[in-house]
Amino acid sequence: MMRILNSTEKDIGEIFRLYKLATAFQKEKFPENQWPEFDRRLIDEEVAENRQFKLIIDNEIACIWAISYSDPEIWEDDDGTSSLYIHRIATNPNFRGHNYVMMIVDWAKAFAKDKKYIRMDTCGENQKLIQHYKKCGFNFLGIKKLKSALTLPAHYQNADVCYFEIKLNEAGV
Repeated sequence: MMRILNSTEKDIGEIFRLYKLATAFQKEKFPENQWPEFDRRLIDEEVAENRQFKLIIDNEIACIWAISYSDPEIWEDDDGTSSLYIHRIATNPNFRGHNYVMMIVDWAKAFAKDKKYIRMDTCGENQKLIQHYKKCGFNFLGIKKLKSALTLPAHYQNADVCYFEIKLNEAGV
């Protein structure tokens, strides 16, 4: 059985374990850009605000991700109300290869029914990841450097950022 739930304080250790495993995978598959070690306060805040999620399969965390409702340093046109932003999807290695991003997109469409867009970004020009996100329904909007990334995690500093968007409330989406 598969369920999507909010992550809890009890999950924080597993969240960091999955981030470390994802970073190791990134180093192997795309060494040009990997996640840094994330600040514990960021994760605590996301959990407390019910913005950190988990996909549970057979009582095990298969995948995690975070959301935000505003992302102005990355998305300059962010108005703080029209978009849902998906961040830091990390899949448990025991569950890789099952296209959980597509499941997250389906979940996000229902979760963000009052929004105009579902948006996501990734650092570095990883063509395999770009194609994967496009197959999951995202429009690839292009690549650019951020004007300012001072308050963002280290992997955004001087990085090329790829922008992805799904426009909602169009053709039944």
